Amino acid sequence: MSNSPLPAHAGVAAATVHLPQGEWKTVFDCLVAQYPSIPRDTWRSRFERGLVLDENGRALELHSAHRAGLRVHYYREVPDEQPIPFKEVVLYADDDLVVVDKPHFLPVAPVGQYVRETLLVRLQATLGNRDLAPLHRIDRATAGLVMFSANPATRNAYQSLFRLRSIHKCYEALAPALPNEQFPLTRRTRLERGEPFIRSREVDGQANTETRIEVLETNTTWRYALYPVTGKKHQLRVHMAALGAPIRNDDLYPEMIGRATDDFSRPLQLLAKCVAFDDPLSGAARRFTSTLELEPI
Repeated sequence: MSNSPLPAHAGVAAATVHLPQGEWKTVFDCLVAQYPSIPRDTWRSRFERGLVLDENGRALELHSAHRAGLRVHYYREVPDEQPIPFKEVVLYADDDLVVVDKPHFLPVAPVGQYVRETLLVRLQATLGNRDLAPLHRIDRATAGLVMFSANPATRNAYQSLFRLRSIHKCYEALAPALPNEQFPLTRRTRLERGEPFIRSREVDGQANTETRIEVLETNTTWRYALYPVTGKKHQLRVHMAALGAPIRNDDLYPEMIGRATDDFSRPLQLLAKCVAFDDPLSGAARRFTSTLELEPI
């Protein structure tokens, strides 16, 4: 799926899907089958309101014939989408790169129950650039730096920083003390998807994750600097919990504790604090630091 060149609808860019092979008679039937989490009536409403389009931007009908490979554009909507009452801050922007401070709770890109209330959609609206695309992701619960490509022509150059691990990232976290560990500490383990699917877990086997951990400040709670060498889902949260120091206000690790996901008074105390790299276009050394802060310890 990719973004389409169509105008935005209610601030949201159209998504694009190429229809797969199948026995469906209509585009409508194909989309209903391909996206079972979206109710049939929701797809029907989108068709009836002209929010499902062909590759030329013409509205498709409920009876429009299915054809494998057909490029279809549609606009995602979430009824009664929950507002996220925190604002992002653009720290840097040029023709190729945008660097933003993301607040806690705000998803980077549309997913699940969030479409308009996402960093990407907000930025596309405020910056007027529908070509924006995130170069990496951080958890919805995590705050801090996110980099966006602003120009498709130079996007691959910046994406290569992540593919080649040529970008250095530092996070800060608040978590219980680990007085019996020697720091700096490097944790290398194998992470796989756990249960429920939104969680990850450490398992036996060859390591596919690596995090270097340092201590910045000690009190009843410690402030840690976390340097991820790899970028697996929830890596920092899992590594800290596995050491016996789950990050403050984490609702997933080491176990679900039954509170509402969005308790805005208790943000996860994990912050993407800085990124540093040599700019692939100019060769200049670049370093960006978040203006956000975690709670005092």
